[in-house]
Amino acid sequence: MSVFKRYRDLGVVILLLAVPFFVLRVNMRAPSDLNALDRAVLRVTAPIEFAASSLGRGVSNIWESYVYLVDVKADNERLAYDNARLREQAHRLEKNEVENRELRRLLQLRESLPGDPVSAQVIGKDFTEFFRVTRVVLDRGSRNIRPNMPVVSPDGVVGKVLRVAGDAVDVQLSVDAAFGIDVEDERTQARGFVRGTGNPSRYSCKVENVDSRDEVEIGDLLVTSGKGKWFPKGLPVARVTKVVKREPGRDQDIEATPTVNFSRLDAVLILVTPPQDEDVAPKPTVSKAGGNR
Repeated sequence: MSVFKRYRDLGVVILLLAVPFFVLRVNMRAPSDLNALDRAVLRVTAPIEFAASSLGRGVSNIWESYVYLVDVKADNERLAYDNARLREQAHRLEKNEVENRELRRLLQLRESLPGDPVSAQVIGKDFTEFFRVTRVVLDRGSRNIRPNMPVVSPDGVVGKVLRVAGDAVDVQLSVDAAFGIDVEDERTQARGFVRGTGNPSRYSCKVENVDSRDEVEIGDLLVTSGKGKWFPKGLPVARVTKVVKREPGRDQDIEATPTVNFSRLDAVLILVTPPQDEDVAPKPTVSKAGGNR
């Protein structure tokens, strides 16, 4: 039984070697030299060769597609990394441009103000139900900072110095209910007194002592009047958002929004040498009609 198995295995091996050789020999012969057996072999092996060839091409295409996709994935990952890096660089450049623009505005404002203003950076905020205060730290030491000194930014009036502790200064914002400043309408020169509302949900002001005969409209810019020699004249304070006319003899009901965006305030200037040596904020004067002005 073992001898038969040995010869059988040998025969299978010879057959497996002979068949491809025979088929190859037939395919290599010229068509004119083919006999009947050769043509029969071609008819039998043609479908097999076609299927094998198709299978080989399919496997080759799959492998090439896999290699291509691997390369594409690597390229996509590299492009994604480069894109993220470029976006980060663009964001950093944009941030630097914004900072440079703000510094230029601050420098221009500093050059236009009297005396030697001291610059400071905002480091914290303390907003409560009653007070609107921000803390700044001086860019250079100064022993001349005192309470009630004006604090401004390129966008307008920020507030006044409240407390001083070394290089740290607490600034009472213009939206604080205890802060007030004399203003005039830039368009019509109508006089009024802007006071913070202390609203905990938004930055807002009210404009008091505006006579019913004065022309004030929504969108008008209110600037410092320079009265009382506290703040320099012409600094933006607030923009009118609501006007309710009253009957003659009564002041108008006016609301406004500060020109300074306190949520984005980064740098300020403290006017160490105000136009006049006064350490207290001006109070509204009393008109002959009995109303506050």
